[in-house]
Amino acid sequence: MSDCWITTDGAAGNVRQAMALAQALGFASPRQWDLQALAPWRWLAPRRLPLAQHAFGKAFAQALAQPPAFVIGCGRQGALASRLFRATGSKAVQILDPRIDSRHWDAVIAPAHDALTGNNVISPLCSLHPVDAAWLATARLAHPDLGALPGPRTAVLLGGPIATAALDGNWWHGVLALLDRLRAADGSVLVSTSRRTPAWLRTAAKAMLPQTPGLRWLNEGDGNNPYPGLLAWADRIIVSPDSVNMISEACATEVPVWVPGMALARGRHARFLHALHTRGRIRSDADDTTPWPITPLIELPAIAQQVRACLTQ
Repeated sequence: MSDCWITTDGAAGNVRQAMALAQALGFASPRQWDLQALAPWRWLAPRRLPLAQHAFGKAFAQALAQPPAFVIGCGRQGALASRLFRATGSKAVQILDPRIDSRHWDAVIAPAHDALTGNNVISPLCSLHPVDAAWLATARLAHPDLGALPGPRTAVLLGGPIATAALDGNWWHGVLALLDRLRAADGSVLVSTSRRTPAWLRTAAKAMLPQTPGLRWLNEGDGNNPYPGLLAWADRIIVSPDSVNMISEACATEVPVWVPGMALARGRHARFLHALHTRGRIRSDADDTTPWPITPLIELPAIAQQVRACLTQ
């Protein structure tokens, strides 16, 4: 394979997963397509309606005439695009359940909590990401100021309410109670929000533990997001239960991970959290605070090896 393209809807989480896999396979700078299918193809992607080659506009249709050797799609829009490239001769891998038969790709990577099956299906426990020991070491070098903060350093990573994990004021009170049990005020508290974090939660995070050293990154107005530094310098991590990606990345570190409000999760989210809890990698706010042995959960190298095997079949 001489070249690699990634096809997604441009969502940060989807781009991050596709890019992580591409780089794990040895592609340092894959071409990135951020796509939104036109109607009517958008409604039924990744199913191929007639004239689907025109689903993403003129530039994409022209690109189909000179396809790359390898395409990685993530999400439904990316799945339709990668499927179209495969029809022109590219090898194609889909990340996340495409909701149609996996035979339309050379390999499909769908998290275990999706319960997808197939001869070419790879089922990691977590989402794909680049976090490992080397990545964390680089992040520490990039954020030396965080390492100077007093320990223990407690990172608090906040997402926002979703259909399968409702976050409300009661949930936030549980987070504060967990911080108190962990005696977080005796060290530093480092908070990072996401695009989905609602205004009420940003306000609450800004006001929490006002006398405790650390930082509160609430939006782009606070400068560059220090999220990598938080993962790298934290002595323990608290993550809201809504974000599979943030929880997956936190679990790749060498520190304890707490997910308060696990009981709020439903469906696939609940299965994901239950698997990590059963494995002993995360704890909820209902668990005790006694230290426990930590093994970083890093799946990407093995996944990349499985992808290579699928591509040679």
